[in-house]
Amino acid sequence: MNDFYRLPISELEQRYTALVRDALPLWNIDRDAPLALLKLRENAVYRVADRATGGKCVVRVHRAGYHSDAELRSEWQWIGSLSEYGVLTPVLRYSSNNRMFEIVESPEVPEPLQVDIVDWIEGQQLGSVEEGLEGTEQEIRGQFMTLGSIMAKMHNLAEHWDEPAGFIRHSWDVDGLTGDRPFWGRFWELPALSPWQKDRMIEVRDKLHAELTELGKPPDKYGLIHADLLFENLLVSEDGVRVIDFDDCGYGWYLFDLVTSIFFLHGTDHFAMAKEALITGYRQHRPLTDEHLAWLPIMLMARATTYLGWMHTRSETETAREMTPFIIELVFSLVEDYLNYRHNPRV
Repeated sequence: MNDFYRLPISELEQRYTALVRDALPLWNIDRDAPLALLKLRENAVYRVADRATGGKCVVRVHRAGYHSDAELRSEWQWIGSLSEYGVLTPVLRYSSNNRMFEIVESPEVPEPLQVDIVDWIEGQQLGSVEEGLEGTEQEIRGQFMTLGSIMAKMHNLAEHWDEPAGFIRHSWDVDGLTGDRPFWGRFWELPALSPWQKDRMIEVRDKLHAELTELGKPPDKYGLIHADLLFENLLVSEDGVRVIDFDDCGYGWYLFDLVTSIFFLHGTDHFAMAKEALITGYRQHRPLTDEHLAWLPIMLMARATTYLGWMHTRSETETAREMTPFIIELVFSLVEDYLNYRHNPRV
């Protein structure tokens, strides 16, 4: 499979397109329907024009081996509960077999892949990792306040949610972040790191492991999180802000969600403003004490290490090849301050 992901983006697109066309009839959509690639990173995501209904939908082809079938079903159960709770989320299209997703084979792809489809959402991304934020400072502040508000509501549900039988998702916990096999990979072994940088990341890992162990998993601070609430995963439309792309959702600290939303702004003029607005919006719907916020630099560093791990375990992808130098620079802009940081132990 690694050789497959090393293919140029243009060839990967052709191969995924062939698989998508094989999948469309399972949702009673013409296999020759017009389609366009929207994103090719962890998954391949396409927009499809459904000529039978006159509408559009989004097809997601999942990366092989990232989630089991049980984990993907659990993802959709969580999304459905959030929707019932009042959080705007994607609307799933069940297949003609009444399944949440289908396992699709194609001669163009090395192994069968999970495919699901959601209704198209008319809206504008809040921004993207590559292009940054758009709009005036007042508009951006308002958007992050809204994001904080939505995030707090999601965490309110998570704290008191009764999981259905068989529910399973990965964990962004002590082991998932700093164990021998972190969920996104052994970040301290990224080949692009210099020997000095690898030594520094081992120091970071050991310090994080001790501090996250101390924090523990109290139910008001740890539960189901989105884990990828970047501004590109929020669609602003007439009916509000809709949360998309729950691919990374799992168990983790609620602060991990907050720092994820502002991580890529670190070192920019927008960081302090976005952080303040996010916290203000969050506190409108959920308590967040100053004592607990003292853990934010720790979570920011923990989040940083995961991106190094992603670059390591997806090193064959074009995204990793292009972004690794940027990620290393961003991560090491945090390292010295983190290693010298002493938090307030009260949680």
